[in-house]
Amino acid sequence: MLEVFDTKPMLMAAFDPWRTLKRLVSTEGNMRRFLLALALIAVLLGFAPTSAFAQYPTKPIRFIVPWGPGSGPDVTSRIVATELSARLGQQIVIDNRPGAGGTVGMALIARAAPDGYTVGPGNIGQTISYSVIPNVSYDLNKDFQSIGRTLVSANVLAVRLSLPVKSVQELIVYAKNNPGNLLYGSPGNGTSPHVGMELFKLMTGAQMVHVPYKDAQQAITGLVAGQVDLLFDNMPAIVPHVRAGRVRGLAVTGPRRSPAVPELPTVAEAGVTGFEVITWAGVIGPRGIPKDIVARLNAEINSALMSPALKEKFAGLGLEPAGGTPEEFDTFIKKEAAKWADVVKRARVRVD
Repeated sequence: MLEVFDTKPMLMAAFDPWRTLKRLVSTEGNMRRFLLALALIAVLLGFAPTSAFAQYPTKPIRFIVPWGPGSGPDVTSRIVATELSARLGQQIVIDNRPGAGGTVGMALIARAAPDGYTVGPGNIGQTISYSVIPNVSYDLNKDFQSIGRTLVSANVLAVRLSLPVKSVQELIVYAKNNPGNLLYGSPGNGTSPHVGMELFKLMTGAQMVHVPYKDAQQAITGLVAGQVDLLFDNMPAIVPHVRAGRVRGLAVTGPRRSPAVPELPTVAEAGVTGFEVITWAGVIGPRGIPKDIVARLNAEINSALMSPALKEKFAGLGLEPAGGTPEEFDTFIKKEAAKWADVVKRARVRVD
């Protein structure tokens, strides 16, 4: 015999399930009704998270950039954030937190609530600084959620205008004739420009002294002012200064010439065979972000990378859109971390 009972109390159970169960047990005392009510409540509660994910995001998203305003990661983060904001229908607030080779900002991302409202630009710097900066407060392999890769690019080798060199080979000869007298700047310890130059020293035998700055803009200002003699830096940060004639570009660090500065050879092409430093970036967050939210963010990132406006801005800075799944990005980060840990060891990179 089919038992019929009033389901209205159970329809409200998802909002106050324990009160509903208490009412059923105390007033009706029927075990069959109790078990049926419990099953219905479980089903109703199962729908709640899906509804919440469908509404994401319901407030502005904080985008922590572990480097200063005007740096390569800052410039590219703002380009991506603009496109992503339009697709998500929510404001994305850029929060610059530079310092200690990017580890200050990375620690903030790692400690944030895993709700999808705090993310940041994971990039090559995070995999390098982890091997260089001692006693960081996070675990690179356990504390972050990979969301999506956004770009690949190269660095530019630039020198102050008054330095009497106009090619990579002339720079190497000058450095060897003046051992320890050349000062090279970087956006900070553990950044790709820092470790890239240490690899350059290792492969050429040049002796130069590292001068770390707080961020890319300060390092470039130091180069323009003649405080340092040369540096590697990300294309978005340094290319405008090369084009304006404030510094002299000698080469790019990628496997081929860049459309942004086609007149510059690659470092390998200029005679340092095998030298290559590829920069990359993506979006990461704290570990534990719900999969539905990660999937939503990844889908919108891949959509943003197809935007003609974004492609045009990237091309002007010598950047190429990347894309892919969170899993692919996570695998890529792990490979990069292993690669740069080996370089740091071989080049004996240390914090100055």
